[in-house]
Amino acid sequence: MLKLDDVHVHYGRVHVLRGISLEVPDGAVVALLGANGAGKTTTLKTISGILKPTRGSIHFDGDDLSRLDAADIVRRGIIHCPEGRQVFPQLSVRENLMLGSYARGNGRVQFERVLDIFPALRPRLAQLAGTLSGGEQQMLAIGRALMGEPKLLLLDEPSLGLAPLIVEYIFQVIAKFREHDISVLLIEQNAMLALEFAGWAYALSHGQITFSHAAQTLRDTDLVRRAYLA
Repeated sequence: MLKLDDVHVHYGRVHVLRGISLEVPDGAVVALLGANGAGKTTTLKTISGILKPTRGSIHFDGDDLSRLDAADIVRRGIIHCPEGRQVFPQLSVRENLMLGSYARGNGRVQFERVLDIFPALRPRLAQLAGTLSGGEQQMLAIGRALMGEPKLLLLDEPSLGLAPLIVEYIFQVIAKFREHDISVLLIEQNAMLALEFAGWAYALSHGQITFSHAAQTLRDTDLVRRAYLA
């Protein structure tokens, strides 16, 4: 579904991504692992069109995305759920969700599906998003992303700052996305948790892919530890 081939990205003169190549198959959950500053978030921003590659290609369903703007990429079915949740705090839960369907038009059917996935949001629809707990805000952020009817969901640190029970619930939801034909490219600080739900994983270090393996293989070796200490 998604294929990056030799993607390079610069921040001014700083060479951040140095030839990233990776694939996300249809219906798969793929984890992108690595220490802080490795280039993981930059990779997601480049896929979603927030940043432009200085070299290389990004293909989605066979089409080259490299020169499309972020709005066009959203309309093609790639939705980015950023680190830190980034809800609109002065808007209600309902308004945040409906903004997620802007590119799709009428979102009423998807709205009910999202509330079925995250029933805790239903009694809070009129509440300002900024007054929700951290876990509720994360549910809202993912729900807003789902309102865009993604084929591919880019998830950046969904467990960050959340209580263990909420994290478990969020990942059980992620595990069910494949039943709805949603592929996931996942950044997650808890590498072993990510590998529990992903089928394949790539490790990034200093803007380069250092290895890629089936998640089961990584759970049974010390390669992940090496990736974080690189």
